[in-house]
Amino acid sequence: MKVAAIQMVSGAQLAPNLARARELLADAAAQGAELAVLPEHFYLLGHRDTDKLALTEAFGDGPIQAFVAQAARELGLWIVAGTLPLTPPQGPDAQGRASNSSLAFAPDGRCVARYDKLHLFRLDNGDEQFDEARTLVHGDVPVMFELPSRGGHCWRIGLSVCYDLRFPELYRHYAAQGADLLLVPSAFTFHTGEAHWELLLRARAIENLAYVVAPAQGGTHENGRRTWGHTLVADPWGQVLAQREEGAGALVCELDERQIVRRRQQLPALGHRRL
Repeated sequence: MKVAAIQMVSGAQLAPNLARARELLADAAAQGAELAVLPEHFYLLGHRDTDKLALTEAFGDGPIQAFVAQAARELGLWIVAGTLPLTPPQGPDAQGRASNSSLAFAPDGRCVARYDKLHLFRLDNGDEQFDEARTLVHGDVPVMFELPSRGGHCWRIGLSVCYDLRFPELYRHYAAQGADLLLVPSAFTFHTGEAHWELLLRARAIENLAYVVAPAQGGTHENGRRTWGHTLVADPWGQVLAQREEGAGALVCELDERQIVRRRQQLPALGHRRL
């Protein structure tokens, strides 16, 4: 199955971001991708963290969701919409916060899975300060979906977002449920990405003997923030199959389910767990 990991440098206005995302999705489809994965916050990286809250949608209803559903239908693609702001499952938050949600759409435009980011990022290194809990509500449930590819294999896909990458128990849960592909749409800071991005992604692939596809924000944004980028696809042995350092683009890579079977037969570590 060909997969497209889409890198963006999203700006502070919704319409141009959606237009650019549509161009990149079309490029992915033209290159033969069956699945395209957008990065975290593909729709907006505003001047303030609170800017995204004005775009919060109810699940199943809203212009961002309608845009992705239409693109899936028109392009015949499975699309995972990196993240967008949705009303939390329990209803409007008292502090006005949203869920940072990753949605999977089938080629007929149906939303087949919703994952709300479990782990909320916080950093204060003296130069940068981030606290996602000020604007976001954490999710509670890991989510997988199945994608029957044209090649005949039914891919079991585990959803995650950005900071989740630092919590290996989430991905081990997915592996225990039979996941063979792990998605990590992200907007890593330049500082943390330079230090840990590739190392963590390859580790998640190696320890779970699964493919990892990680589309990212990558470049200097309209709001002055610089994201690390380096959108990456890793195979079940931890080898980097493809990478894009900076700038917008569709990184298309072919995944072979036989590699998963071969590696898990050679090194059946998933069956050796004792804890």
